[in-house]
Amino acid sequence: MRKLIFGMNLTLDGYIAAPGDDIAWGGPPSDELFQWWLDQELSMSMSLYGRKLWETMSSYWPTGDENPDATPAQIEFARNWRDTPKVVFSSTLTEVDWNTRLFTGDAVPEITRLKAEDGGPMEIAGATLASAAMRAGLIDEYMLVTYPVLTGGGTPFFTALDGWVNLNLVETRVFPGGVVLTRYEKKR
Repeated sequence: MRKLIFGMNLTLDGYIAAPGDDIAWGGPPSDELFQWWLDQELSMSMSLYGRKLWETMSSYWPTGDENPDATPAQIEFARNWRDTPKVVFSSTLTEVDWNTRLFTGDAVPEITRLKAEDGGPMEIAGATLASAAMRAGLIDEYMLVTYPVLTGGGTPFFTALDGWVNLNLVETRVFPGGVVLTRYEKKR
């Protein structure tokens, strides 16, 4: 059975985007943090995206390695992003590209099916998609990269749940600028 991991950058008050889908509060990541995200991406066998994050990622990363200012880590990230199999969950998109398939039905049964397959870990990305998987108890690990900023509102990392989810702390790390990684696994 595959492990499902949800990780994103978020504000200290728990938002992945400020009102208006504004993510400028994070600024560009330090080289050290970008390398950490690259290492995480390289360990994934599949990426699951909601429509909004898919549109953000697919607007840059398919050709991100062609940017003349791209660092070696950004070049590797772009190449890995293109090569990693992806599933986009959307009821409004009609096509996707770059080693990606589109799924237009109920996300929870499809994610459950994908988790039951053999293979390496999968990442889930996008607040709406991740909240459906979170409510269904499908997420095995949470990676929170917390920036020292408060936005007072926006798109929350966590969704309302019907019950508690007990977690074990796996890792804590501080990056430049006071950015803190905390990684948790769901208790079995």
